[in-house]
Amino acid sequence: MTAAASAPVKSLSARSPDGAVLQASIAGEGPPLLLVSGLGGTAKFWDASAAALARSCRVIRFDQRGIGASSRGSAPCTIDQLARDCLAVLDAAGLERAALLGHSTGGCIGQALARIAPQRLDGLILSATWLKPSHYMGGLFTSRRAVLLQNPQAYAALSALTAYPPAWIEANWSMFEAAVAAAPMSEEARRVVAERIDALLSFDGSAGIAALTMPVLVLGARDDMIVPSFLQEELAAALPGARKTMFDSGGHFFPISRPDTFTAHVAEWVGAL
Repeated sequence: MTAAASAPVKSLSARSPDGAVLQASIAGEGPPLLLVSGLGGTAKFWDASAAALARSCRVIRFDQRGIGASSRGSAPCTIDQLARDCLAVLDAAGLERAALLGHSTGGCIGQALARIAPQRLDGLILSATWLKPSHYMGGLFTSRRAVLLQNPQAYAALSALTAYPPAWIEANWSMFEAAVAAAPMSEEARRVVAERIDALLSFDGSAGIAALTMPVLVLGARDDMIVPSFLQEELAAALPGARKTMFDSGGHFFPISRPDTFTAHVAEWVGAL
């Protein structure tokens, strides 16, 4: 049995002032690393990489408000609120500081947390994320929101087809089937996803980019169809002290399609902090 497989998992609940209860888990030993997923907001997003990261890090992951096992609470859903939720998780875990790995919308949340509470971050990994609004992101996510409200299964199908390289999803078709089966069918589930889309469309980190004074790693993929590489390059260019790695392939969900390469880069960087 590997060290990752035998790493004990501890469950915990974090409570926010507005009543949201966030369900989280901790596994592994070493420097703490908070994993923050993207639009989907689930801890499950990290299944392909969490065990490997737990070999060298103390990995904390959680379902974001209104997602999975976590309750919604009453506060408006904004990127800043989702960043404050990360602080609630760190507090519940008894951690004063941690590195944060944010993927896609999770990277926007990480940027917001760096502005709100930079003293809580040892380092920041911005994975497949962006800095500010663009025509492309506006057009893509406004369209996805409209599809979500009219046909959630089509929304889930299109999300999966654009998240992975075509050859990879062809060879791993069960991932597509699972995504469609998990489509947000209830009115409440669709409302939660729609408000999260509104939150990411409203995000603009350009005014606060100077707050990112901690070490930063920018990870991206050149074949990303959701957050195109030019937006990731723009983010890296705004952070002249950041380290940048762009994978030639992997699509938007490269933590899932290229887990070994992804976790190796993350573990090496966190270990060097």
